[in-house]
Amino acid sequence: MSSGTLDSCPENVFAAFGLPGTPGTDAFWAAGRAPSSVPADDGGWVTLFLWRGSPATLDFESWSKPVPLRRWGGTDCWYAEVRMPARLRVTYRFLVDDVPYADPSNPVGAGGDRSVVATPDAPHQPHWPVVGADDVLPVPGTRLRWAGGRLGGRRTVRVHPVGGGGPVVLLLDGDDWLYLHPAMTAFDAAFAAGEMPAVTLVFVPAKDRPAEFACRPELWEAVRDELPPLVAESGVAADWDRLVVAGQSLGGLSAVYAALEFPGLVSRVACQSPSFWWAPGAMDRADLVDGPVGGAVADRLRERPDLSGLRIAFDVGEHEARMLPHCELVEELTGRAGATVRVSRSASGHDRAGWRHALLRDVAWALAR
Repeated sequence: MSSGTLDSCPENVFAAFGLPGTPGTDAFWAAGRAPSSVPADDGGWVTLFLWRGSPATLDFESWSKPVPLRRWGGTDCWYAEVRMPARLRVTYRFLVDDVPYADPSNPVGAGGDRSVVATPDAPHQPHWPVVGADDVLPVPGTRLRWAGGRLGGRRTVRVHPVGGGGPVVLLLDGDDWLYLHPAMTAFDAAFAAGEMPAVTLVFVPAKDRPAEFACRPELWEAVRDELPPLVAESGVAADWDRLVVAGQSLGGLSAVYAALEFPGLVSRVACQSPSFWWAPGAMDRADLVDGPVGGAVADRLRERPDLSGLRIAFDVGEHEARMLPHCELVEELTGRAGATVRVSRSASGHDRAGWRHALLRDVAWALAR
């Protein structure tokens, strides 16, 4: 799905979104509320974005091509009206001379230089707090240095006991869930609401995603042999026998690979928009998604491994049209192999902002007895 600016009558642009005052004046900026959405004539929404100052481009994460902003007369007001489909939550930023900025009019941030917007009909995401771009996210107090071993190099692993700790939830791309989206706070809130059992979050950052998350054994050998004793040294309660692996995109691919090849380690998976287009050599394609449907994982599943001990939740953005065939085939083949499967679709494209609710919900489901 791609967006487009609309050619509204200029006199009606801001009034249609309920914005009072003369554009570009201090009163206008003081009262300005953006992004703001109104129903489109043919379904979906039209969303107004505002930027004050120099020329800028509106840059969306995966959902749409960049949209140049238009200037209101000779003022410092730059704006875009963007057509959006029903049910969309998306991350975006403003680019000024290729420098990214969060939206100063939007209180919902994702890190220091990004913001999140949702259409009015997008489902609520309970437990995820509104965090501004200038806010500093809380991080777990337990910090581990994972050095050497099969993966080489050094990386910092954070560990957080939710409700006193319990089964390990391994969060791949852990730094994203620490510094862009406040997973620690969200899991704590879900536990307090009775929607999440006590768990131990282990945030594992990636250093080289294409290499580490490809269907190779090194990462999972290291997780199996090196990470449990490291976490044990921290003194945080951690049950590795009921490990849940949560991954997105290439991380989701890696999580499913681990369930196939390391069933003694991984028997519970929550994956969002997994990159099932991947196969050896796929990263060299000009169009990553344009390959055999289901990629290497589908080929492995056609061998009919016994997955009767696997509990796996699949989620993909409903606006990821080209990802859906890859995911649908793997979902079907996984069920045929005997796994207990949950399938859902998020109101998003290929975007962590849209995966947040599925992360909490599907981890809790994976641990349900």
